[in-house]
Amino acid sequence: MADHSLQKLAQVIVHYSLKLKPDDTFIIRAPEIAAPLIREVYREAIRAGAYVNTEIELDGLREIFFKESNEKQLTHVSEYDKLGNEYFNAALIIWAPSNSRALSRINPQRIARHREATSPLLNRTMAREAEGTYRWCGTLFPTQALAQDFGMSLSEYEAFLYEACLLNDENPITSWQKVYEKQQHVADFLMQHDEIHIVAPDTDLTYRTAGRQWINCAGINIPDGEVFSGPIEDSVTGRVRFTYPAQYEDNEVEDVSLTFQDGKVIESAANRGLDFLNAMLDTDSGSRYVGEVAFGLNYHIKEFTKHRLLDEKIGGTMHMALGASIPMTGGVNRSGLHWDLVCDLREGQVYADGQLCYEHGNFII
Repeated sequence: MADHSLQKLAQVIVHYSLKLKPDDTFIIRAPEIAAPLIREVYREAIRAGAYVNTEIELDGLREIFFKESNEKQLTHVSEYDKLGNEYFNAALIIWAPSNSRALSRINPQRIARHREATSPLLNRTMAREAEGTYRWCGTLFPTQALAQDFGMSLSEYEAFLYEACLLNDENPITSWQKVYEKQQHVADFLMQHDEIHIVAPDTDLTYRTAGRQWINCAGINIPDGEVFSGPIEDSVTGRVRFTYPAQYEDNEVEDVSLTFQDGKVIESAANRGLDFLNAMLDTDSGSRYVGEVAFGLNYHIKEFTKHRLLDEKIGGTMHMALGASIPMTGGVNRSGLHWDLVCDLREGQVYADGQLCYEHGNFII
């Protein structure tokens, strides 16, 4: 990624997404391959007056952990992680895999047990975000693995990512502010309604959001472009077929179908990866419930990329997260799992309290 684009991305992250200010305690978590972006963000954050820490992960450590750890190590929650969870008030996560399938041969039960054990960290992070004492941003640094997953060269992937992040615009921050204004119209509309009914090929699903907040995401992550909420936990009913392969912890599950009754997954199916899907569904008592519902509104992202940060934003899609609610929505489901699964709605319709409000991949409001 060219230095100028990295500088622009760092400026968007520091000054728009995280709004860093003097005396903020800020941590950058990233693999070493993302060093060029780490440096630019670090420089910009120092200039903003923040106290900056870095947590750089070496390639292959997670694979070693899941293969070699004993049961006590697998379920251990360190004091270091607990302290960091309370100390920092801002964080950047940079995803930059050198191998996007490194954990695909790991026993999914081990991943599920680790997720369950560390669920207090996830839920506390989300609670602090709702309290306003913590903010975070996730972004991508282009790698050969990401480009290969998308079926293109690294230079082509970089160009695609620039566009999705609005970095080609003269002032990306102004552009993201305009996106926010446009998406707020959608969030305001959904806030006025309760029952959402989604109809698409092999999908007929309803849920309710009365009393919950619809959140406008136009720069929380970069790239961004969605509105999301937390459904009333026992209201999700019906069947949904997720058009795109579901990606989680370096595993891919194809052609996922879920049936819900009183909010809970009572039936699951997949053409490939069903054992992994079921292991994640059985992570804990909250992992068969939906913690998040959302609509993707970034029409610069048109194709499935195999990375959830991008795929959940695809214009003309909806996604649902199994597991933990995001407390700022008013959702109360707790889990160590938060897994976004994406469904194409470009051949579907959405009804809000019986009113057609969405078709051909766009809101008509």
